[in-house]
Amino acid sequence: MIKALFHYRYFILSSIKNDFKARFARSKLGSIWLIIHPLAMVLVYALVLSELIQVKFPGVAIDNAYPIYLIAGILAWFMFSETLLRSLNLFIDNANLLKKLAFPKAVLPIILLGNVLLQSLLLLGAILVVFAFLGHFPGIQILWLPLLFLVTLLLGFSIGLILGILNVFMRDIGQIVPIILNFLFWLTPIVYTLTIIPETYRHWFTYNPMTHLVGAFQDVLLYNRAVDMSVLGILLALALSLLIVGAFLFKQAKAEMLDQL
Repeated sequence: MIKALFHYRYFILSSIKNDFKARFARSKLGSIWLIIHPLAMVLVYALVLSELIQVKFPGVAIDNAYPIYLIAGILAWFMFSETLLRSLNLFIDNANLLKKLAFPKAVLPIILLGNVLLQSLLLLGAILVVFAFLGHFPGIQILWLPLLFLVTLLLGFSIGLILGILNVFMRDIGQIVPIILNFLFWLTPIVYTLTIIPETYRHWFTYNPMTHLVGAFQDVLLYNRAVDMSVLGILLALALSLLIVGAFLFKQAKAEMLDQL
């Protein structure tokens, strides 16, 4: 499979480039919109909630800690949700390619992940500029970000792959998942901290993988703390396990999927 992917490397790179351009075709601002949307959401939440939610961040010396906390969580959530939602429609959006062309099917996930990674890197660049404007400069712990990016992409894709296969046969899945993601966003400590949740309910949040993943981004970008490798290892194992399940389902249902598409 690796040999086949190497053989199709120019197709993968050109597809990533063309897909990225197509998203912003005929747009004056182009890829800047990619940055504007999440940062605008951060601005709204920061302006509205910073006064309503009085949050303290121990060990953080700067006054503008809440926007930084919020931005770190939004970055993690953007990568996860974008990967999951695009994986959800991976087979439906590429139905013509799957039915008419013979090529390694692993090319499609690589193109998808490449696009999300490119968007996330652009967003990260804009975030670092905002951090500098706020007077905050992440320390050496920012070197954890490549590993966090990898785990986030794998987790989003592995869940999206399973749901994407089911979505081919039951199109209601594609309508339900965005609604579930909206609920999951508010069940993840992104716009609030776990400390404001009553202790009797706080332990339930630990069952949400995104709680730990978002927390890792916040540790690195706000607190300048190292990532808890035991938690990250569990998340990576979960992502790889779900990826194996998704690959098995795809292998079993591939023929039926082509008929449905």
